[in-house]
Amino acid sequence: MSGFWSVVCREIRLALTGGGEVLTLLLFFIITGAIVPFAIGPDKELLARIAPGIVWIAAFLAMLLGLDRLFRADREDGTLALYRMADTPLSAIILAKIIGYWLVCAVPLIVASPVLAILLAMELDAWWRTFLSLLAGTPALAAFGGFGAAVTVAIRRGGLLAPILIAPLCVPILIFGVGAISPIGGPDQGSAAMLFLAALSLMAVALSPFAAALAINGGEE
Repeated sequence: MSGFWSVVCREIRLALTGGGEVLTLLLFFIITGAIVPFAIGPDKELLARIAPGIVWIAAFLAMLLGLDRLFRADREDGTLALYRMADTPLSAIILAKIIGYWLVCAVPLIVASPVLAILLAMELDAWWRTFLSLLAGTPALAAFGGFGAAVTVAIRRGGLLAPILIAPLCVPILIFGVGAISPIGGPDQGSAAMLFLAALSLMAVALSPFAAALAINGGEE
């Protein structure tokens, strides 16, 4: 377990000392949401109605920005080869990297969501559901992102291919995420969407490290 948490701490440390990467993600998240009102116009009711979709799309696109650094830098400097020979299973190391990726990419977006809620004229109740849905759903985005980065790590310019690869996998997350914020069928349907979102995150986080480990081992052999 010491090796596992060492990898998590290393990911956080590299992100915080990586030249403002976290700040870039935050600014991209906020700017993406802030641009939309200029295109929609001054209709606050329409803006508040489509705000959940805007928040989730902005979060999805912002998390894609940090995807390429997940394994590529480790492969280039030889760290990934050392991970493969370590006593800690590669799947556990990948899980630690996914957790670190979620902490440095998703958590700042969740914390910054009130700023976007104000810009999109969201009510307090809608913002609270947005906060919970991002908390429940972004682990799945991180897990799918880790799988996509692992599959494309050995491919030249694979960072351009990974978002295309994982986009279909993330569609259910976006659907249930929006449904948890603005339920069409009432509170019960919103609660069900939130539960489905949490279940998808648990499943993705549990399975993606093993799939990513197979992809890395297959790509390096």
